[in-house]
Amino acid sequence: MNDCEDATNLRLSLVTVGDPNQQTGGYRYHRMMERAAQSHGAEIRSFSIPALAWPLGTLTAARTVRAASDRSAGILLDSIAAAPAALWIGRERIPYVAVVHQRSGGVDHGRIRSSTQGAFDRLAYRHASGVVAAGESLVEDLHGSGVPRQRIRVVPPGCDVPIAAGPRLDLRRGRRASVLCVANWLPSKGIVELLDAFASLPEDAATLWLVGSHDADRAYAVRVHRRISSFDLSRRVVVCGTMPIEEVGRLYRSADIFALCSSVDAYGTAWAEAIAAGLPVIGWRAANLPRLAEHEREALMPAPGDRRGLAAALRTITTDAAVRDRLAAAARRRAKTLPTWRASADLFFGAVREFLRVDVSHLST
Repeated sequence: MNDCEDATNLRLSLVTVGDPNQQTGGYRYHRMMERAAQSHGAEIRSFSIPALAWPLGTLTAARTVRAASDRSAGILLDSIAAAPAALWIGRERIPYVAVVHQRSGGVDHGRIRSSTQGAFDRLAYRHASGVVAAGESLVEDLHGSGVPRQRIRVVPPGCDVPIAAGPRLDLRRGRRASVLCVANWLPSKGIVELLDAFASLPEDAATLWLVGSHDADRAYAVRVHRRISSFDLSRRVVVCGTMPIEEVGRLYRSADIFALCSSVDAYGTAWAEAIAAGLPVIGWRAANLPRLAEHEREALMPAPGDRRGLAAALRTITTDAAVRDRLAAAARRRAKTLPTWRASADLFFGAVREFLRVDVSHLST
């Protein structure tokens, strides 16, 4: 035990990339752990590598890693920082735990970047004291990267969302149902596919609400805006942009249906939050969704890329109230089994202490 760890305080440094206040699942995961740290006898300081075009971030990562190592018992290495930090983090002679929210190589990158970044990701993970994975779907990828299974702990995000005060919102806008999608506008989120399927519905079937950042991929955002502005969608799609989580919670409470056609989510926080709010879900039978819901019980899940199947699922759930109510009842039952942020924090800090203790014990023998 050293001056960075005692019976009541475990001092940790989180190394991430860019603004840690961004509204994405990974950043929010870390913010929730920071808030829970004190009640677990710990504290977490954040250190960010500048968000530069790949691979320029590797040039500035050394300074960030060095600063994070000062007066810390260990580093929490965000998976988006694994590649730029991989060459430097082992030189500081301080144990680190990788916190992984995406597959090696990242998402929504070209083939060359995914390949090179993946090699650096795997290097960082192999030398970590342990790995905390946000979803079961990541375990095989990590094991294939050379991480022994005994050094992997799955700690999913919590699904409980605060709700802004006020009555339920009228999201139907005079139509038979409302559909909510919470996702940043990235190709892997399938926003265009969802819009194409939604356009096939009768005009009075539903109103679609899109919540999420437009800035993640500007070229893709142009495609989404162009599709929304077309005659068959412009009057029945509401674009909200990013919103405080409490307002998103109010939308979950007010919507009839949740739809997200993501193909790569390691856990699918938005799916889980929607189910926790009692919403029936539509999405591809891909990524982690089949672990969160069962087809035709809490969700309708066409095969990945089956656009006709997606349109048919949307038509059924928006026009058949009996089907919608049945799926919603099952979602409310499933909600009781989903993790809360409190439970996730218990698992998280337990895993981190276990990994760091093992690492220190190994060094002392």
